[in-house]
Amino acid sequence: MKKTGMAKSDAKKLMGKMTAPGAGGFGNSDTAVIDRREQRKRDQALGLVPFAVKLNGVLVQQLQTLAKERELDLNQLVAELLAKGLAG
Repeated sequence: MKKTGMAKSDAKKLMGKMTAPGAGGFGNSDTAVIDRREQRKRDQALGLVPFAVKLNGVLVQQLQTLAKERELDLNQLVAELLAKGLAG
């Protein structure tokens, strides 16, 4: 890779870190940031398992809208809807 390509790659990495969640400016981080490993441990302790699916974009928008209306996390909403669907 050329030197300019390396510089671009480094710049992209830096910009990604700057725009990452919890990467606010100095004094702006009023919420505690949990790293991925710690979050994974917490999820495992709660019995949560990652479950990736591919859904139609319109359906995802409906889920996001419903989650905002109910003031729920998207994970909580999907779990609730799946439980209702499987029970009935």
